[in-house]
Amino acid sequence: MIYEADLTVRKKLISMFEEIDSTIILSYLQGHMGTAWVDDLENPTVAQITVGIFVFFAGDSETKEAEELLYNLPDFTLAIVDSDEWKKRIETVHVGSIEKFKRFRFIKKTEHLDRKHIQNILYTLPEGYEIKRIDKEIAKESSFHELSEDFVSQFDSIDDFINRGVGYAILNEGQVVSAATSFSLYDDGIEIEVASHPNHRRKGLATIIASALILDCLDRGKYPSWDGANEESVELAQKLGYIFKESYDTYFIDYKR
Repeated sequence: MIYEADLTVRKKLISMFEEIDSTIILSYLQGHMGTAWVDDLENPTVAQITVGIFVFFAGDSETKEAEELLYNLPDFTLAIVDSDEWKKRIETVHVGSIEKFKRFRFIKKTEHLDRKHIQNILYTLPEGYEIKRIDKEIAKESSFHELSEDFVSQFDSIDDFINRGVGYAILNEGQVVSAATSFSLYDDGIEIEVASHPNHRRKGLATIIASALILDCLDRGKYPSWDGANEESVELAQKLGYIFKESYDTYFIDYKR
C-alpha cells in the first residue's frame, strides 16, 4: 500500500533523492509544489516525487510498493531515476508502453552566465516584435497557452503563477509567439520552460526571451536552471552561456488507466 507524504515525511526523503541532479525535485522537497508518495509514513524505503509531468523514483525498486508507485502516474509522464535497477523495473512494468530517450543537464554555476553577453542578445529583437513581462492578461491569452501547456501548469492557478512565478513573452500583432517562464520554483531559483510558435522560429526569439528571463533571475539573485529536452535545446542553452554536463535517460510512459 502507498501513502501520500506530508511535511514530516517530506524531510525524510531528502537523502533518498540526493543522487538525482534536478531542481524540480527541490521544488517538492523545499515545499514549493508537487506531491510525493511512499510505502511507509514512518520509515519510507521507496518513494515517488511528482511535479507536473516529471516523476522521480528512488529507494528500493524491488518492493511490491515500488510497482504500485510505477502505476501512480499523471496522464503524461516523464520518469527519471538514478539507478540501473530502477530502469529495469520501469522497463519490466511498462514493457511496450515506454519510450526511452536522453535529456541533457548543464553545470549550475551563475558565473557561466555573462550578463553583458545576455543583455546584448535582447538587442537582436526583430522589428515588429515586443517583449513584455507576463501579467494576468497575457497569462490568460489562448496564444500563450497554445505554445506550451507547461508554462503555468505546475502552479495552483494563474494568480498563483503571477504571485510566485515569473515569465516573459514576445508579442507580434497582439499574439504571444514566444515565451519563457518558471516551469517550477525552488529556494534558490527556477527551472526554465521556453517555447516559440512554429511560424516565428529561426528568428532567435527563443534565445531572446530566455535572455529576458535569465536577466530577471540574475537581478533577483536566483539561478535560472536549464535542462535540455533535445539537441536544439542544448544548442540554445550553449548560446546563452550554459556549459553542458551530461546526458541522462528519461522514460516517456504511455500508461492508460
